[in-house]
Amino acid sequence: MKLNDYKNLLELFFLRYQSEDKNEIFLQSLKEKDLRFNWKQTYDCIQKLSYYLQKHISSGDRGLLISENRPEWLISDLSIMLAEGITVPAYTTYTERDYEYLINDCKPSIIIISNSLQFKKIKNIILKKDFIKKIISFEEVKDKEVEVINLKHILKENNYFEKKLKDITLTRKDISCIIYTSGTQGNPKGVMLSHGGILNNCEGSTKLLKEIIGYKPKFLTWLPLSHSYEHTVQFVQIAVGAKVFYAESIDKLIKNMNDCSPDIMTAVPRFYQNLYQKISNTFNKATGLKKFLVQSTLNIGRKRFLNQKLSMYEKFINLICDKLVRKKIRSQFGGFLKAFISGGGALDYKVGVFLNSIGLPTLQGYGLTETSPVVSCNSINDIKIDTVGKPFKGNQVKISDDGEILIKGENVMLGYWKNPGETEKVLKNGWLYTGDIGHFDNGFLKITDRKKDIIITPGGDNISPVKIENDLTKIEFIDQALVYGDNKPFLVALLVLSEEKKGMDNKTISNEIEKTNKYLSKVEKIKKFIVVDKQFSIENGLMTPTLKLKRYKIIKEFKNKLEQLYN
Repeated sequence: MKLNDYKNLLELFFLRYQSEDKNEIFLQSLKEKDLRFNWKQTYDCIQKLSYYLQKHISSGDRGLLISENRPEWLISDLSIMLAEGITVPAYTTYTERDYEYLINDCKPSIIIISNSLQFKKIKNIILKKDFIKKIISFEEVKDKEVEVINLKHILKENNYFEKKLKDITLTRKDISCIIYTSGTQGNPKGVMLSHGGILNNCEGSTKLLKEIIGYKPKFLTWLPLSHSYEHTVQFVQIAVGAKVFYAESIDKLIKNMNDCSPDIMTAVPRFYQNLYQKISNTFNKATGLKKFLVQSTLNIGRKRFLNQKLSMYEKFINLICDKLVRKKIRSQFGGFLKAFISGGGALDYKVGVFLNSIGLPTLQGYGLTETSPVVSCNSINDIKIDTVGKPFKGNQVKISDDGEILIKGENVMLGYWKNPGETEKVLKNGWLYTGDIGHFDNGFLKITDRKKDIIITPGGDNISPVKIENDLTKIEFIDQALVYGDNKPFLVALLVLSEEKKGMDNKTISNEIEKTNKYLSKVEKIKKFIVVDKQFSIENGLMTPTLKLKRYKIIKEFKNKLEQLYN
């Protein structure tokens, strides 16, 4: 059965379950080795939790899901759907104020949390909301004021009604989930994604994966499942019958890759930027023969990746580099990695070429929460790293007269939850206005700017701050950067230095910035800068959970300091 014939995401799971070895492990936690589920256990748990939920929710009710990545996440998501509810994933990094906004907006009938830490963030809100009927937790939570049901008690129940495939009435046009945007421009908006939209994404993704991996691939998942990117990957994993490993934390990713030897991993550009810096720092310490091999790996690898002709000597040296350098690098990531896939933001060209050159194939894709989320992605057989690949089958992409990328297709959202005004701003005649600027290059989509992030100078020049910020963070000691200067005579930068370089003198910083300025146009050059001690993080609200800068919040906090640079 083809993916475009499925009626809903539950049908995808049910039919895959029927074809799998029921005793084979499907979901495995790397944090708790005993926390694992085979296909039969996963199916039974979904049935039991769904049976419990449907006693407390009606069709179309929302189920808020607040948890770190773990096997129970997928079980809860599908259980809410099977009970005819709508899953609303939420980041565990949200503050109490964020949760209050989200709960007031979507009014969930049930809330599923992972543990007492998450419960504490929402307890005060729960006490004031009479529309919340049940709270369920994966771990034991004891409280005198609020009843919290332990999931383990529900799953021990054997007296339940098993729903069959014929009992499921959901269609491709029904809402599968409401995923809230990360709020880089203000309050988050609830994006309503359909079953058909995610299935459409799965179709394009599985076609892409078949070129990369074989039967029964292993996935390591770490990007929050509350993010639309990883949320859809979860259904791709079902579609290909994968074995799914849940990472302990971002700090233990490399260790976890060695623990489970994944075939593929998805991540956001920030991860690859950090990886590039770590490997580069190691390479820079090489001396003698090691230095020769490292430089040859980079130089010849780059030529090969860019399809430039190699001499016989270079081909010979490249074989040695494969055996002595690239193989050793791949072993650091489990030894079986076929590809990294980057999404959720722009991958820096230099970083992409570097990783591909050293034997870590890295494919860049493009999408938005509003497109379920993938629009396009590079193929392993034709990587053009300065592009985001060719559009997936099933969604149309065109460029408007002013260069904006427009998307149409089943993958486009149904709209923003209870927000027709915002919906009408971006959905016009079936086309989604993305806010991204780009063009096609021989069928490959190329992103060049972001409408909302563009700085406009008094002379009318349009400048992309993200591009300059990427250049600045390539400087070894600059950890984070924000470029400022809308309608100003010149650009300035707000810099956060790496921990070990804090206290560095301004002259050294200026010298490095001047080296970067040489590669920028006159209007893009950074004339002044300030260094701040405060790291931009998820915890302090200056970064989104997918590690993008919350530009408007950073500017608001440091506005006075930035403005003083123009005095």
